[in-house]
Amino acid sequence: MKILFAGGGTAGHINPALAIAGYVRERQPDAEILYVGCTGGMEERLVPQAGFEFKGISVQGFRRKATPKAIKENIVTVKKAISAGKASRKIIQEFQPDICVGTGGYVSGPVLRAAAKLGVPTVIHEQNAFPGVTNKMLAKNADRVMLAMPAAKKHFNSKCRFAETGNPVRGAILTADREESRKELGLDERPVILSFGGSLGARIINESLADIISRSAKDGKYQHIHAYGQYGKWFPDLLREKGADLQEAKNLDIREYINNMPTCLAAADLVIARAGAITISEIQVKGKPSILIPSPNVAENHQFHNAMSLVEKDAAVMIEEKDLTPEKLTEEIDKLAGDPERLREYSENAKSMAVDDAAKRIYSVIIEVISTKKK
Repeated sequence: MKILFAGGGTAGHINPALAIAGYVRERQPDAEILYVGCTGGMEERLVPQAGFEFKGISVQGFRRKATPKAIKENIVTVKKAISAGKASRKIIQEFQPDICVGTGGYVSGPVLRAAAKLGVPTVIHEQNAFPGVTNKMLAKNADRVMLAMPAAKKHFNSKCRFAETGNPVRGAILTADREESRKELGLDERPVILSFGGSLGARIINESLADIISRSAKDGKYQHIHAYGQYGKWFPDLLREKGADLQEAKNLDIREYINNMPTCLAAADLVIARAGAITISEIQVKGKPSILIPSPNVAENHQFHNAMSLVEKDAAVMIEEKDLTPEKLTEEIDKLAGDPERLREYSENAKSMAVDDAAKRIYSVIIEVISTKKK
């Protein structure tokens, strides 16, 4: 079996493709897998690191503004789209895949369009509750549209053939145990709050958490694990300015990056985070109550829709960034963390939304489409 994956631009498009590819390799070690991504994109580094062959094409998205600079860049975008289509066609003709799998991002557009024109079966995977522009364009010609969140269905053409698969979640996340994780981290039975704003960090999240974290350094009410991100290296100094002794406060674990997320997530009683698709899926499979702060700086405001998918099921609280203040966040944390019954309800509701066999479901769709096309 030969499978060609296309997707990139953000980890939210790349990691699902790699998770699916990894599952395919587990089930069929002799499967040939090729990943096509954007030259110079983060996928050019991540895909070979994961052990898969990578080929790059040059493509970029359209600017939606009508400024002279944007118009000039859009002319370049059109030229790149034409060359990317030719490059994609050449790659597909040489590789001869049995199926092409698109996981979103601009780069998946020319690849899957070329595949469809060449008669190669195509399937797309949409990670978010509100689909991206590229996936919406590709859906009408796709043999199957795989959805991570049922809420996305209403944004596609009703004639599409859908499969609800969920987002593939890392095996380590699925298997991490709460009690073992708390023991490993040296945590006691006080409430554990896990918070992060992404690998780069989010200034407004850091600033809004500083009050309650510095308060906990003094009263010891909560245990906090907080990642301030690459651009938040000023955060420990801010806590010290607010009177927190980070050496003495053993209930605080303040760091730049969480490199043991499965352990930290399993240990947490409450999660405070952005609302990226994979974060949402990981919160669901672990049944974690959460306070979600969607990033307003993403395409189609999709994190808002991701967060709403949990809020509407009474599984999370959402605070939009425009409404976020230290006082508001502290109030919501105290209300949730101090209400065991509500935490339990949110946990059960989040867990009920989880799909813990997404990779298996996606693999089944791939096999079904290939088999159907061969008949």
